[in-house]
Amino acid sequence: MIKEYLEIGQIVNTHGIKGEVRLNPWCDTPEFVKKFKNLYFDDKGDKAVKVVSCRPHGNVAVLKLEGIDTVESAQKLRNTVLYMKRSDVKLPEGKWFVSELIGCKVIDADDNSICYGELKDVEAYPANDIWYVKTADDKEVLVPAIKDVVIRCDVADDKVYIRPLRGLFDEN
Repeated sequence: MIKEYLEIGQIVNTHGIKGEVRLNPWCDTPEFVKKFKNLYFDDKGDKAVKVVSCRPHGNVAVLKLEGIDTVESAQKLRNTVLYMKRSDVKLPEGKWFVSELIGCKVIDADDNSICYGELKDVEAYPANDIWYVKTADDKEVLVPAIKDVVIRCDVADDKVYIRPLRGLFDEN
């Protein structure tokens, strides 16, 4: 399902004494977070906050948010989830937001009457992402998210179409 506001990460701690916070990015890399001028405290976009500055710091992004000027006010934001506005990002062809893939039905690209299960999770690896698909009989199948396997994604219709590798969904 296409959502207008997506989770970008969680504030995990403060940074320094001037109100900066550490954001654990759930979306991508800390570098990705630098693209945003505004983030949101809710998934409806009602509570916007201006990003004054953002810089990668190891595996987190250090943010300075407007109106958060002390370590005490930053501490109150700990464990807060921040959201991004989908339309603020232009994804390259063949890329999707993980949160929109989760929950999609996994359908055979050559025979649309075959549903392999539901996409439950995505894990990033250096070579390619791995999709965790839960089958109707409650088994978990790991599907490599590569060009030869993932044929089409239709997140608006909550479906992804794959051409599985031989034996991937066969019973043993």
